Amino acid sequence: MKNWLILTVAALFLLTACSNTNSKETPSSEENTKVQSEDSVGFEMIGDKFVEAENVPADEKVKILAAFDEYIHSFNAKDINRYGNVLSKHATGFDYDEEIEMVKATFKNHDVKLVESDATIIKYSENEAQVAANIDYHVKENGTDATLNRTVRQVTIFVKENDGWKITRIVGMEKLDQ
Repeated sequence: MKNWLILTVAALFLLTACSNTNSKETPSSEENTKVQSEDSVGFEMIGDKFVEAENVPADEKVKILAAFDEYIHSFNAKDINRYGNVLSKHATGFDYDEEIEMVKATFKNHDVKLVESDATIIKYSENEAQVAANIDYHVKENGTDATLNRTVRQVTIFVKENDGWKITRIVGMEKLDQ
């Protein structure tokens, strides 16, 4: 059963948290680490902290971080309607309908809790924002004792749409120091 859980969670990470398989970690020093992909999704860290973008207007910062919080809270509440409302229907990193069906199946078969820390807007433009965070995934397969706990450094890419900031893509990598 544990192999089934690992495969399911791996699929969850591939679709939900790791839509870009080209991301890689390239430490430049112990105190300063940059992560980049070919699509310019990445983050810079100083020590254990993500480096915040300096050009984010205060009112947009509040809206973007509220959208990120809604993503986490709606997922943890297993509220598929709320979760669907935070996703872009024109996403570049996933198919909206497939994502909804996959998350419904996940909710049915697993107890999953996301615990985020250090959410930081690391890149901002008028129409796109990237939020980096450490996210602890706590997964338990329903009906068994099989569990999986992983921490992922995740970049959640939002696009500005008429009704607010929506997730268009999520890129993540498991932290190697676990």
